[in-house]
Amino acid sequence: MTEHLTFLGTGDSMGVPRSYCDCGICSEARSTGHNRRFRSSVMIHTDEGDLLLDCGPDWPAQMELLGKRLLEHVLITHPHHDHIAGLPEWLDACRWTGSRGTVYAPESAFGTIRSQYPWLERRLTYVPNDRGMHFGGWFIVPWEVCHGQNGTSYAYRFEKNGYAWAYCSDAIRLTEQQKKPLHGLNMLVLGTNFYKETADPATRSVYDMTEAVELLREVKPQAVYFTHMSHGVDIDAAYPLPPNVTLARLGMRVDLGHR
Repeated sequence: MTEHLTFLGTGDSMGVPRSYCDCGICSEARSTGHNRRFRSSVMIHTDEGDLLLDCGPDWPAQMELLGKRLLEHVLITHPHHDHIAGLPEWLDACRWTGSRGTVYAPESAFGTIRSQYPWLERRLTYVPNDRGMHFGGWFIVPWEVCHGQNGTSYAYRFEKNGYAWAYCSDAIRLTEQQKKPLHGLNMLVLGTNFYKETADPATRSVYDMTEAVELLREVKPQAVYFTHMSHGVDIDAAYPLPPNVTLARLGMRVDLGHR
């Protein structure tokens, strides 16, 4: 099997379409579905099993997208609703199937998860990964990043056989120290809410695409996929972006090659 990831969600915290919105992009998402976006998540398919990265409120539909009935392993970036709200439904699935799931996250995330969902450990085992972890032959290291008005999040760097990639869905205004793990990447998955954000900078929590391009000039990844996109992004628009940048689509598969 060629190891790869599948984009199960490429939307921001509200997804697309937004229930209250009749903008052109939300309307298109309801018809042809090009801009249909579940909350951001990817499934990493390895020779030793699958690892879901974030388990938000669209988790049941994302499992249907894959035709998958069982889930064993979830990796969490941070304990916000759009990244963890599917955990109670996963617990229920574990209860019905008589299985037990494993959740990996930095220790600080588990405190919030426990306060919101104190019953989850009946069927889910929590494994702190602050010092890194191994899965499917990948060495996976989290690091804390600025999430703007929303505090902090975690990004992950994956390394195996000389190939390195990172997942950084919820970040903005990274410090020089926070940028260091983004250097030397074969691939970067990066969150970008809009092409050009117009809101007050103090209220923002995720890069826009113009800011992301400046970041890419610094860290120089070989291939880039933008995710975490709001209803301000049209997936079919010809935004002036570098040739190595792709707007991720729901269900898109990306191979994880090894040098």
